[in-house]
Amino acid sequence: MATARPITLLTPDLAQADALSLLKVLADDTRWRIIHTLRFSDHQVSELVELLQQPQNLISYHLGILRQSGFVQLHRSDADGRVLFYSLSHTQLRIGLAQVAAALQLPIPDPASLPAVPILFLCTGNSIRSQMAEAWVRHLSGGRIPVRSAGNRPQQIHPLTYVVMQEVGLDLSQHTPKGIEVLQHFPAQIGVSVCDFAREDCPTFLHVPVLLHWSIPQPERLRRQSGSSELEVFRGLRDAIRERVEGLFSLLPTLVAQYTLQEGIGYARSDHSA
Repeated sequence: MATARPITLLTPDLAQADALSLLKVLADDTRWRIIHTLRFSDHQVSELVELLQQPQNLISYHLGILRQSGFVQLHRSDADGRVLFYSLSHTQLRIGLAQVAAALQLPIPDPASLPAVPILFLCTGNSIRSQMAEAWVRHLSGGRIPVRSAGNRPQQIHPLTYVVMQEVGLDLSQHTPKGIEVLQHFPAQIGVSVCDFAREDCPTFLHVPVLLHWSIPQPERLRRQSGSSELEVFRGLRDAIRERVEGLFSLLPTLVAQYTLQEGIGYARSDHSA
């Protein structure tokens, strides 16, 4: 498969042509449906085949085009090495759509105006990824969106979680690891599993109107694969999770309308350790 040409911000004259090429990638019905489906949750090929009711060879073909464009990426499951998850590359999609928006002069929505739907992030240990996601939602929504995180086997928060979030001005000193008992006091409308192991377990105890999955690899696996330092891996996770959260914000109006979700503004500024 050919290496994808990086999408970069262009001069005004070239931006029009590049925006058109991006729109052509997105204009195919099957590719559009794949992207729309991956906006909500990461999926395996077999799941996309079932959801979209299309043959596997067709789905694989269009996934290849989307990977070449940089809009879709894949990685091997931490829970089962035989399984591959496809997910959106939010950075590439955002850059590409920003080029289209710049060419068409489209406004960027304000996250503070989004519905205050209670969100719960689920991980195994509630020590890294889910804590980062909780902090980003609280920060990027200005405290408007009620949010919690929990783990089905909670562990102490990893020291580097505090460090890398502090680097971007987010103080997690009041955060504590929490178990699934948080569900008794927090009426989540949206649940997001942020690790593959939690995805396997959470349907047995998490009953929410909307359950999504973000297949975010474990830090130790990323470190082995990339050869990067542990600190660099944690910084990468922090930034990737921010992109995921911003993508989730763009989905909230759709999810509220489709599932008749209830807002919970009264929970927005509750104690982080609740």
